[in-house]
Amino acid sequence: MKLISLHKNYNKLIAKAAKGNRRAQQELFELFAPKMMGVCRKYMKNNDLAEEVMLTGFLKVFTNLDTFNDLGSFEGWIRRIMVNESISQLRKDKKLRFEDETALDTQEHATYIDDALEVEEIQKLIDTLPDGYKTVFVLYVIEGYKHSEIAELLKITEGTSKSQLSKARKMLQTRLTQQNKISYGTH
Repeated sequence: MKLISLHKNYNKLIAKAAKGNRRAQQELFELFAPKMMGVCRKYMKNNDLAEEVMLTGFLKVFTNLDTFNDLGSFEGWIRRIMVNESISQLRKDKKLRFEDETALDTQEHATYIDDALEVEEIQKLIDTLPDGYKTVFVLYVIEGYKHSEIAELLKITEGTSKSQLSKARKMLQTRLTQQNKISYGTH
């Protein structure tokens, strides 16, 4: 029977992996790949591209493992690499476009999600957003970044970040309303 450590102290495993130990690297990959695939999938519109981004991200993790300074969580460090790699891929594919912030609607809109919606259905709705909207939405709503952090990460203004979030919420609300009408037969 294999015992799993309840406290997530990966220091020995990280040290071995940093020295090029393939078994330690494989173990770290197996521990974090499922979660990191989920992170990448939030940004990418299909599983194949998300997997490609995740693998590239892990290559960066193992290449830069010696720079992990143990000040924050190891999982958080890997997550940050995956988010950055996802954004880099969107930039490379020229899919990150942001509309002018002058159309900013500062009124916050509550988005009510039917409890019956499955996670996969929600992901499909988020996937329908333009990539700029989607990226800001995921960073703010799901990842918990602040607008100032998003602005710095995406090289946009805070106002643009707020505008993109507002537009993403409106678009999702409209699509949820349409989906509910179809689901409940009122359309």
